Amino acid sequence: METRGLPVEVITYILSFLPIADRKEASLVNHTWYFAAQDSLRQENILYHIPATSASLAAIESLARRHVSCISLTNLDSSTVSRDVIQAVSCHLGPHLQSLSLRGSSMSETSFVHLLLACPCLSSLDLSGCNSLFMSGTLLSKPETISQAQRALTNLQELNLSGLRYLSDLSFNRLTGCAPHLTRLSLARCHLTFEFDPYRGSSNYNSSALLSFRNLLHFLKERASSIRALDLSGTSITLQAVRSLVQVEGLHLRELVLQNCRDLTNEAIGLLCVHQPHLTALDVTGCSELSDQAVLAVSARLRALHSLCLGKLQRLTDGGFVGVAELQSLQSLDVSECSLVSGSELVKVCSAPELRPNLTSLSFAFCSLLRDSSVLLLARSLGHSLRVLDLSSCITITNVSLQAISSHLLRLTVLRLAWCKELTDWGLLGVELLREERSHRREKDAGPKFSRNFGNMGFFLPPLQSLGQNPKVLPDSAWNESQRQHQASLQALQQLQELDLMACSKLTDTSITKVWLWPRRAPLCIKTQPSMRQEIHELQIRGR
Repeated sequence: METRGLPVEVITYILSFLPIADRKEASLVNHTWYFAAQDSLRQENILYHIPATSASLAAIESLARRHVSCISLTNLDSSTVSRDVIQAVSCHLGPHLQSLSLRGSSMSETSFVHLLLACPCLSSLDLSGCNSLFMSGTLLSKPETISQAQRALTNLQELNLSGLRYLSDLSFNRLTGCAPHLTRLSLARCHLTFEFDPYRGSSNYNSSALLSFRNLLHFLKERASSIRALDLSGTSITLQAVRSLVQVEGLHLRELVLQNCRDLTNEAIGLLCVHQPHLTALDVTGCSELSDQAVLAVSARLRALHSLCLGKLQRLTDGGFVGVAELQSLQSLDVSECSLVSGSELVKVCSAPELRPNLTSLSFAFCSLLRDSSVLLLARSLGHSLRVLDLSSCITITNVSLQAISSHLLRLTVLRLAWCKELTDWGLLGVELLREERSHRREKDAGPKFSRNFGNMGFFLPPLQSLGQNPKVLPDSAWNESQRQHQASLQALQQLQELDLMACSKLTDTSITKVWLWPRRAPLCIKTQPSMRQEIHELQIRGR
């Protein structure tokens, strides 16, 4: 087909129908196709990380030709090179930037204001860890600068102020006052004061010394109709503060993140569920005081919930999931590092077609009580919907679980099995155990035996002779035999894009290589032991 006369916009539109891998191949045709392919890739909202080095200057001009709209500037400081990078971004990328991250930067206030005023289309701004901007307390203190910032931030919807040690009520009010259309706000790990009231009844919330919950509450009352997502992770939020927050008139939160809030109680979660029933995402990871009572309240009240993160809740047991069937809209569930959870109640819910939610993401990472039987039943029940499964460090699961995953979870795109040390080549490739290995396992499961050997007299089994040997290598004859017998293997997971097999010590490079060589619909990223990475890297270079 002749394409020389086609405009770049037409080629871009045609390439937008291709998968990313094919677009990369199309970019090698000629100069025009290169920029057309890059422009179609940009439509995927890819975030470009730009370090503050002199080598980035030419790259910035190239990104400008692709109309890149999402960037993250790293290692910014007060050096000449950083100022040059900021000047180049302001000149070439600023007019069409929509998302800007300055996470952890140490840039000056002057450079920040210069960059900010050059980005009139920003919808997302990340200033987390930028302590140098707020140390003096004079950011946006000049009236003429405030008026210019208001024009630049008029479209800003997402503001991340996490980890700012010098953020005060005064600087918070100045910055948020320039962004009238905020919908998402993060104050994670900021030094919010909840108990102490510095204003003593005054309505002038402009302290330059501290960031108070009273001022945040005043802000939420003014913006109740627009704020939809709030992150207060790592703060010492109290029961009384939660009561005041959730009862703000007109406030209808959709997302709330309260990670590692150590003082958060079951009663606080109960109040949250009563007054904010429209929540679609709730994250209480690491809130150590929460137990089954909090999860039962969530199941009873938050019927619109799509995402629920319950990681590191050491008091949570399977009893907390009795009512999870009420969450019919639930798509993502994270119970990682819940040491008392075995998944038994979740299995019961998912086994009933009329009760189970359509989960697309499920994490049982570090749940040592999870057994093969639970994985088997979950795989049978969630095969129609599950896309992401994390079983990292579930040390008791074996090849039985891997076979169940290969047989039923055919739509998986991400599978994490790191530190599952009972997995072997035979489970990964769908090959049955050799007769000798099956008989050895039956003897092992039968319990301890007496021995006449003086060194092993008593209830102790003699040590396995293969402890110091390398794992058994899968012969090609066994692999070919398994192919004829149509055993379940990871080859069935044609949509798999990420496979984590880190520290699975019984797997060998033979099985990893065979997995890598399988034809599949999408590129596969395999995370494995360092000793195996060289061979996979060589396969990548050879292009299979």
